[in-house]
Amino acid sequence: MASDFEARLRAVSLRVTRPRLAVLAALRDHPHVDTDTVIALVRVTQPTVSHQAIYDVLRALTDAGLVRRIQPAGATARYECRVGDNHHHVVCRSCGAIADVDCAVGRTPCLTASDDHGFTVDEAEVVFWGTCPGCAAERTSQWSASSEGSR
Repeated sequence: MASDFEARLRAVSLRVTRPRLAVLAALRDHPHVDTDTVIALVRVTQPTVSHQAIYDVLRALTDAGLVRRIQPAGATARYECRVGDNHHHVVCRSCGAIADVDCAVGRTPCLTASDDHGFTVDEAEVVFWGTCPGCAAERTSQWSASSEGSR
């Protein structure tokens, strides 16, 4: 997989460096993580890498289109390697978990604005909000326990 990352970096005229490869690997294995998590994941294999180096790598990879930065309302910025397909996200209101949601099938209706005001639209950011299965199950078990205690 490292050679694939190397090819991607070279394709966008970025030098191949260990921190860049480590960040790409971290995001491949852990999509939708924040900067602090990326730093922790990279430091497993690159213990001396600085915070600033990771910030610089994330910025360079995002600017080059190899990484996507997302920031749901009220949340810290998150990063992922899945780029170029105009997918969306679903976010748990309780724990903040994020999952990918493919764009509607067929011609991309989310890119057809009712009034584009003359803009050439090339991306739509849709965020679905709700409760993930884990948090829903926890709420159900807490509700069941509290209703049994009131009997």
